[in-house]
Amino acid sequence: MKKFFPASIQNILLLFYIFFLLISCGYQDKWQTTTLLYFDTLCEIKLQCPDKIFSSTLEEINTLFTRIEELFSPDSSHKDSGDVFKLFNIAKKIYSDSHGDFDITIAPLSHLWGFHNPPNRIPGQKEIIAALTSVGLDKINIHDETLSIPEGMNFDWGGIAKGFGVDRAVEICRKKGIPHGFINAGGDLFCWGNNPQGQLWKIGIKHPREEGFLGVLSITESGAATTGDYQRYFIKEGIRYHHVLDPKTGYPAEGKQSVTVVGPETVFCDALSTALFVSEIPEKIIQKYREYSAVIVDSDGKLSFLGKKINFSAGPK
Repeated sequence: MKKFFPASIQNILLLFYIFFLLISCGYQDKWQTTTLLYFDTLCEIKLQCPDKIFSSTLEEINTLFTRIEELFSPDSSHKDSGDVFKLFNIAKKIYSDSHGDFDITIAPLSHLWGFHNPPNRIPGQKEIIAALTSVGLDKINIHDETLSIPEGMNFDWGGIAKGFGVDRAVEICRKKGIPHGFINAGGDLFCWGNNPQGQLWKIGIKHPREEGFLGVLSITESGAATTGDYQRYFIKEGIRYHHVLDPKTGYPAEGKQSVTVVGPETVFCDALSTALFVSEIPEKIIQKYREYSAVIVDSDGKLSFLGKKINFSAGPK
């Protein structure tokens, strides 16, 4: 004779069976967070995935970051790598589109000011004029996908390499089928899907002169990057000298406190935030990148927006 369980007990047994099935398949729908060191910056990684996928993903990302650092460090000798050539072409495009306001050959100037080799100092005008002779991306020759760099010139990949690595890390996550995630390498970030609350990701823009946030962006499927005069600087006789150097003058760019760019690829957000910071006509540059948006704080603290409409809430959150 068959025995029948009441409907309520059947439902409970069914739930236990489904739970057991999920666990036995190794699936746990949970958020997992960790940090990795990337270009001397703590990179926060937040992913929704099972333990096994999380572990293997971190291993691949860590290997990737090590490789990116090796390729794009100031003393790197890897000038014939496919990744170097690929990033060089992106840098060259933005160099052209910004009429030279973004230039990865500013390394001689960065060293002169001590931003890569402290202590910081204000160089003399003759020193700057001499260094400028070794600046200009149009002086780099390409032959058989190998970069030929004139003597005295060198690359400063600091305004583009981190974003490039973040995009590559996101590719790893997407290939593993991770539906929701957030990777933030010291302000160069990308987020996709929803946040742990099932909403758009909330990205705070640091106030360039005060504690807290200038405002909050609500985004997804987007990268973001900020260039600010508060990130690396020194003050002498009441004047702020920052690391965002104008490749045309050799001096810190003037007129802005910070620029945040949001768009489909972090590598472009990274480089465009520098280009817009330096440029006297940033609206002309952003017109060439219609899927990108910019939040600009000028030298007086005035806020303005360029490019594609963006979801921005002013004030601290």
